Amino acid sequence: MDRYPAIADLERLAKRRVPSFSWEYLASGTGTDSTMHRNVEALTEVRFRPQLMKGILDPVTTTTLFGVEYAAPIGIAPIGLSGLIWPGADLTLAKMAVEKNIPHTLSTVGTGKIEEVGPAADGHGWFQLYSPRDTDLRDRLLDRVAECGFTTLVVTADVPIASRRERQRRARIRVPPKIGPALIAQSILRPAWAMGVLRNGLPRFRTLEDYVDHSTLKMTAGFVGASLGGTLNWDYLADVRQRWSGPIVVKGILDADDAARCIETGADAVQVSTHGGRQLDGSIAAIEALPAIVDRIGNQAPVLFDSGVRDGLDVARAVALGADFVFCGRAFMFGLAGLGTAGASHAYDILHEGLVNVMHQTGCNRLDELADRLA
Repeated sequence: MDRYPAIADLERLAKRRVPSFSWEYLASGTGTDSTMHRNVEALTEVRFRPQLMKGILDPVTTTTLFGVEYAAPIGIAPIGLSGLIWPGADLTLAKMAVEKNIPHTLSTVGTGKIEEVGPAADGHGWFQLYSPRDTDLRDRLLDRVAECGFTTLVVTADVPIASRRERQRRARIRVPPKIGPALIAQSILRPAWAMGVLRNGLPRFRTLEDYVDHSTLKMTAGFVGASLGGTLNWDYLADVRQRWSGPIVVKGILDADDAARCIETGADAVQVSTHGGRQLDGSIAAIEALPAIVDRIGNQAPVLFDSGVRDGLDVARAVALGADFVFCGRAFMFGLAGLGTAGASHAYDILHEGLVNVMHQTGCNRLDELADRLA
């Protein structure tokens, strides 16, 4: 794996191995992609002042969250339409999470089925909820999630309505993919992806198929648009709190007042996120929002983080600014699409080794020392 020592290497490799419509789905944001780029750029502005002459260091990255000890403060963020990017992605990532002892978050609109991914995650599975408008459907879905062994519920707040995602429109991304000359031509040029589709089937919303009368792909895609999102408010969150016995994270928070009210309403943590720059092109970067939220609720509840993370240095930056845990989506998908199953594991190794290296370079044995090294 020395040929690909950085997530950027995996990104370049992934672009060459997936069809262009898959790449556009993975790599795009919304609008001009400015928030997506701002997330990455703002992280580079967070700098450290090393303290040296510390002798032999043995940095410890183990992190306890919701009573579970993980190998590092690194987790897999939810990825919708994951099978469009790389066939069988959800199941592969769940198994890798067990191997590396990190959490894996399955999206409501992932392409893996709850009943398959939950057991494969073996206690490392979290579930990301796009809030159904039908509360009976919501309750049935939550019951399934609990029965399949998912431990933590991640309620996504930052999709009040689907964003325009112009690049995806230009690429004519559809679920299921429309079989036609363009798709066939693109797939022929990407044989590894095409063979994966033959093994796993066309990507579709496997979890949601149980809630439509005829689980054809077209009907399921229409069901998603008509049934999910646009309903989340404080009363809805309180109802979810009553229904779900495990930890609840509210994801997509950028405002300190919102963060505080989430905790007051019963959430156990918030996740500072811009949805990877895919919702509001004029948003502040997630890392810019993090300090104020940590100041407001950091002594009451964990503050999690995602958006723009591309290496272990970025993980260290977020932790130094107060994040208790850092989640990555694109980084793991670049690895998976670039090198297959081994690539997802390699992506984690890049992130973890980078974090450990930063701790050595700045003179830290413990994660909580990173804050003292901020310039």
